[in-house]
Amino acid sequence: MDATDRPNVLIWDMTFACPLRCFHCYTESGRRPARNLDGQDLFTVADALLSLNAELITLCGGEPLTIRRIVEVAGRFRAGGMRVYVYTSGWAAKPELLAELARVVDKIVVSVDGPDPAVHDRIRGRAGSFAHCLRTLGLLNDQVERDLAAGLPPLRFGIDYVTVRSNYAHMTRMCTEVAPRFPHLESLSFGAVVPTGLASRPSFVERELLSDEQVTELTTPDFRQWLRAAAPATVEVDTTDNFEVQMNPAYLAANPDFRPMEVEPDGAVRGMPIYEGTVGSLLTEDPVELWQRSRARWHDPFVLDCLSRIRTRRDWAEAVRQIDRRFGSPEVVARIEARPALVP
Repeated sequence: MDATDRPNVLIWDMTFACPLRCFHCYTESGRRPARNLDGQDLFTVADALLSLNAELITLCGGEPLTIRRIVEVAGRFRAGGMRVYVYTSGWAAKPELLAELARVVDKIVVSVDGPDPAVHDRIRGRAGSFAHCLRTLGLLNDQVERDLAAGLPPLRFGIDYVTVRSNYAHMTRMCTEVAPRFPHLESLSFGAVVPTGLASRPSFVERELLSDEQVTELTTPDFRQWLRAAAPATVEVDTTDNFEVQMNPAYLAANPDFRPMEVEPDGAVRGMPIYEGTVGSLLTEDPVELWQRSRARWHDPFVLDCLSRIRTRRDWAEAVRQIDRRFGSPEVVARIEARPALVP
């Protein structure tokens, strides 16, 4: 396979199990069957992904730290020459697990959506989740200390902050109150919420989706510099509108190096990242063929029509709902129809 005709970024949602109930959850994890793989099936999917020769894989979920053999899987990818990132809520983190992961992953990123329990726990849907985040970040910081003392390459870790309307005003506090607690924190990323999954619900759009003006402000150099100045000098601070995952045809044409592929827990390959609708399974089908089917989805006339009409973030949410209903299985469509409205 030609190097330019393969995915260079893989996203594996390793489980839909999750202890939290985030009101914006992109995968509706914790509210649907986990669909975890185990035993040989787990490694069959891992080897299929390795065969695509991608540069980076992100292991996420749900909560990937609940996967019993995640260290073995991550090590398999690392041994195959891939960079490995893990995204976690921090709830299931244990010191011994983090120490093992430190040897086989490139970076661990903890999702923190507020500078205090009142903000974070409301968004994450479970009391105590902020405390778990801070504990996990502390464990990661301690791991770096041990790595440095032993002369080992230190673990890299960061914070990912999904920016919604109700935490928009708290970003500076993340820089001044949370980041300084962890001297070895590498990065703090503020990303505009993507209107997919539960974040595509009309009630969420009305109450929590960022306005177009907020997204514009978030990504201006002046605003980014303001946040960087508020954070410790050692922390890399960035902001993003996450526009790339819209899969806008003009963006894809101008950025041929953006070639992502998203995989569900059981090895099913999505036609497009963030959008519902799969094109086959890595357990039973050729990974290259599945990649080609995915690329075909990007150029499907219905998809192109939906995406071409997007002018605002609200439009994007509407396009997500239309595409998900068109390509989702009957089970997916039933789940979409059963989504409860976001309670104020």
